[in-house]
Amino acid sequence: MGAFLLRRVALMLATALCLTFVVFALTNLAPNLEKMAKSQGNTRMTDAEVASWLESRGYDRNLFVKYGEWLGVVPGHVVRQADGSVRGRCFGEAPEPPPNAAAFCGVLQGNWGYSTVFREDVGAIVATRLALTGKLMGWTLLLMIPAALVIGVLAGMREGSRTDRTLSSVAVLSTATPEYVSGVILITVFASSAAGVGWFKGTATSAMEDATFWNFFLPVLTIALYGMGYVARMTRAAMAEVMTQQYIRTARLKGVRFRDVVLRHALRNALIAPFTVIMLQVPWLLNGVVIVETLFNYKGFGWTLVQAAGNNDIELLLAVSVVSVVVVLLTQLISDIGYIYLNPRISVT
Repeated sequence: MGAFLLRRVALMLATALCLTFVVFALTNLAPNLEKMAKSQGNTRMTDAEVASWLESRGYDRNLFVKYGEWLGVVPGHVVRQADGSVRGRCFGEAPEPPPNAAAFCGVLQGNWGYSTVFREDVGAIVATRLALTGKLMGWTLLLMIPAALVIGVLAGMREGSRTDRTLSSVAVLSTATPEYVSGVILITVFASSAAGVGWFKGTATSAMEDATFWNFFLPVLTIALYGMGYVARMTRAAMAEVMTQQYIRTARLKGVRFRDVVLRHALRNALIAPFTVIMLQVPWLLNGVVIVETLFNYKGFGWTLVQAAGNNDIELLLAVSVVSVVVVLLTQLISDIGYIYLNPRISVT
């Protein structure tokens, strides 16, 4: 197990480096840098002024050097300005480099940069928005996973029955309905005063500070409905396959109660495939709730990603991308470890 984990962690680090470098290279393309210079400086800047602005901030150097600085394994640049002052990555602008200025100031040192849109430290923004989306994800998973497993198990226990057909139709319908459709329907029916109901709030902005059932249930339900059908379908297929196995028939012939056959013998083996799907829901929830967060005006991680991409906020976009990559890799590692405990026949040598 130890060697398996070491190999997986090494592979995760290599994958993270490759993916973050690709994102870094794409965000540092010349058109993006020119757009950033004009948005922060002057939209009427000439090409020479854009080049001077980028040079004074170290954006004109080699891509690998800039990536090393951002990562924190290469010393931060120091550029002498025309007026005699200096500008450095690790200390900003000053008459001379401060004697106590750090040489390395990248992601590994906890310096995620400064957001040009929110005018705030990127690390603080990501931590705040990630916590908000984490709250939304947590309640969504609490609603989605038990409901999906119950639907899938009940449908798969008696394949081809009326219960199976009914629950399978519900699962297909929920998966086939996009979030922006179900969200609008839920707002119109349950949060619109024109509909004469108005039980819930059509916006989740207040839930950022104080989440209640009335201002937080609709976005949670919108996301859960979309993901629930897929997990339920996978659970149903796995359960139906397990119920046809020989050891299940043997247990039934021995007189074991049907409930015990399902809970003790079938359920554990049937959860292997759904476990993978459930773990894949975590990175999907992190970045795939952009529509729901925008629809309900909930300013979480997905909303921040849209703002960073739309406003060419390079530092914030890089930070959001790194967090997304780490979350995906961690969920894959947890999924691999879960396989071992759910199915001891899987070898890790």
